[in-house]
Amino acid sequence: MKEDLLKYGLSTLTKTLLIDLFASMLRIRMFEDKIIELYPEQEMKCPVHLCIGQEAIAAGVCLNLRKEDYVFSNHRGHGHTLAKGTAMKPLMAEFYGKITGCSKGKGGSMHILDIENGILGTSAIVGGGIPMGVGASLASVMKGEERVTVIFFGDGASEEGVFYESFNFAALKKLPVVFVCENNFYATNSHQSARQASCKISSTAAPFDSHGTCVDGNDVLSVYKAAQEAISRARRGAGPSLIEAKTYRWKGHVGPEEDFEKGCRPKEELLYWKEKCPVSIFREFIVSRQIITENEIESISAGIREELDEAVRFAKESPYPEASELHKDVYFGTRD
Repeated sequence: MKEDLLKYGLSTLTKTLLIDLFASMLRIRMFEDKIIELYPEQEMKCPVHLCIGQEAIAAGVCLNLRKEDYVFSNHRGHGHTLAKGTAMKPLMAEFYGKITGCSKGKGGSMHILDIENGILGTSAIVGGGIPMGVGASLASVMKGEERVTVIFFGDGASEEGVFYESFNFAALKKLPVVFVCENNFYATNSHQSARQASCKISSTAAPFDSHGTCVDGNDVLSVYKAAQEAISRARRGAGPSLIEAKTYRWKGHVGPEEDFEKGCRPKEELLYWKEKCPVSIFREFIVSRQIITENEIESISAGIREELDEAVRFAKESPYPEASELHKDVYFGTRD
């Protein structure tokens, strides 16, 4: 086992942490599967962008973070928030538009807020969370707080001008921020090769004299190691880093369907990536090395199922917001 971890440069990882990485990925997968099961009931009125297939990135990054560290995410942010510590009850209630939701029923699945766990908001605007994350990181420095900010975004957002402007500013000020690009190769239905002349997002960091690395986003230990190094660099004042984690989403851009049926991508491509399932691969890794038993896995799964059942019951039984809530928590300017 120690030799296996040495190849990752992770010889100090504990059994507990390895199991926590697996449990975090499994919790995300089971949550997303539950959304697929419930969505056809049409009680959830918001669109859902699922992260099935990408769980290793959220778990590998967020298990390196402290509770007070900040996370900014995008429209596909369920996994990031769950990995950072968001409870299922308020998250599920938000999907149902209930007042007990993490955004009081006003945000839906694309606008998640959990200040207690350092999640200051997910944005449905492509690249929208990037400048907000850099701004929060600057605020942390100005206030003398020892926080690291992680910003998750997709390969499509790497084409937005705000990404380059924000990275430049973060590098200029040596801000403690880590940019994590979940490169699943598709911006909606457009493949990366049709959009980018050079498909090397991690190299973007070099012109700003910053650290960039590309990892297998389906290998949770590779992600964990890259995040560990980047977050450590940020904490010691060495400035921003960029992690490009190559992965693949199993479901369509939005909704619970697999969009190959609509001609959006090749079925063979999806099947290839399903063979690289991050949850299954890591499960085999820890079982074969006697880190965990099948009975222990079932116990973890049972605990997650119970949490999910309670979250669904809580969401369905919670009330909708009163009409008086419409103008609360909304900020606007006035004209003379």
